[in-house]
Amino acid sequence: MSSFNFSKDHLPKQLVINNEYVDSKNSKKLSVYNPKNGELIADDVPLAGEQDVDEAVAAAEKAFPAWKATPPNKRRDMINKFADLIEKYGKELGELTRITLGAPWGSFGAFEISLCAETLRYNAGWTDKFAGEAYPQEDGFIKIVRNEPLGVTAGIIPWNAPIGNVGLKAGPALATGNCFILKPSEKTPFAGLALLPLIKEAGFPPGVFQVLTGDGSTGALLASHMRVRKVSFTGSIPTGKKIQEMAAKSNLKRVTLELGGKSPAVVFDDCNLENAVTWCVNAITGHSGQVCFAASRVYVQEGIYDQFVEKYKAMFAERTKAVGDPDEESTILGPLADQAQFERVSGFIERARDQKAGNLAIGGSRIGDKGYFIEPTIFTDVKADSEIHNQEIFGPVSVVRTFKTEEEVMKMSNDTEFGLMAGVFTQDINKAMRVASDFDSGMVGVNCISLMMNQAPFGGSKQSGVGRESGIYALRAFTDPKTIMVNMTYK
Repeated sequence: MSSFNFSKDHLPKQLVINNEYVDSKNSKKLSVYNPKNGELIADDVPLAGEQDVDEAVAAAEKAFPAWKATPPNKRRDMINKFADLIEKYGKELGELTRITLGAPWGSFGAFEISLCAETLRYNAGWTDKFAGEAYPQEDGFIKIVRNEPLGVTAGIIPWNAPIGNVGLKAGPALATGNCFILKPSEKTPFAGLALLPLIKEAGFPPGVFQVLTGDGSTGALLASHMRVRKVSFTGSIPTGKKIQEMAAKSNLKRVTLELGGKSPAVVFDDCNLENAVTWCVNAITGHSGQVCFAASRVYVQEGIYDQFVEKYKAMFAERTKAVGDPDEESTILGPLADQAQFERVSGFIERARDQKAGNLAIGGSRIGDKGYFIEPTIFTDVKADSEIHNQEIFGPVSVVRTFKTEEEVMKMSNDTEFGLMAGVFTQDINKAMRVASDFDSGMVGVNCISLMMNQAPFGGSKQSGVGRESGIYALRAFTDPKTIMVNMTYK
């Protein structure tokens, strides 16, 4: 039986090192707040320092040889059991996240638990199927290529999906025989720290799966550590660049970066209008717009522009009615994550108004007088060179522009340093495939947008990232190919 007994009234406040709860050696602590009312949740969350990181890395290094040699079916069974336990305690983990993130259970928490569990199961299935390669011996040598685990790996995860990212990063790391250190965001530390009873019940040996909470300084220690062989990071472009630099300056550790987006949705005259509007609304209001691949730029062909905007605004108005207390079952949209995020999003809106960057069609104001609630917002006829059109906002704010031709809209769509997601809405399959090919983007939806699949690579081009998560690409990112050459002639 699991000893899981955490809740909002009993929060985990110790690091997870070597299958034990331990106090941080660092005297500094983190404070976290409830975004629905701004109230302090805790001011004594551990901030892992250099000694803590060194201890975790040493424990992982000690565990690695035996974990690497663990039969694939045993690794599979542990990961599958861990997935089952994530689901079993999903509501409790969701509550531990919600109290500092503000994401409602029905519209986000349940999805995130399912994402984590299903991603873990997907990767568990690969443990005995991640084949290498072999080449024939006509030249006198058999060439065998093995996929070798890297050793001690780390996942530095964002606040907007603190449990979902456990599946995306720990899943492939553990399935391929690596040891894994999870570093949750300082904004959402509790669900990660609560995993220890589940890690132990699943059967993971000491040192294989550890959790270190902290802020950017903790992430920097992992990214620059000489004994960490891989860091997978999800977050902002500036932080991703720093991690890549620290990885290069230390031991050239492998890096996967899933960074920001400013994803275009291109809506042609011949689309199914209801489908296009629904996807575009869900893709910017879901999770209050705090999603890396949110459809934050919407380009609508001029023939249906007025119709689209009318329906788009009407659905935004309905979503605004569903903003509320994230602890209530009827709530669809909760607050933004914290004061810094609220000020960031509000600042974009205020500057767009002041600079007359576009027409404020709906929203743009704070909801209530406490907490970090904001109305879903649309700016239409936005200037191409405006900040609100070109920068990632990470909130429920959409910009809408019109276009005449396919050539024009492709230029608009690709004129950016982002390249995470894009979507095209049309009933002409030839046009859909042509546009999908022309997008400078790691992922493209046809008559859909802002989604991911376990089986397929997830990630972006240009400054939206380096490498890919999900599918076999995630397994490759946590392994190195080893070439073995066998001399068949003894010459």
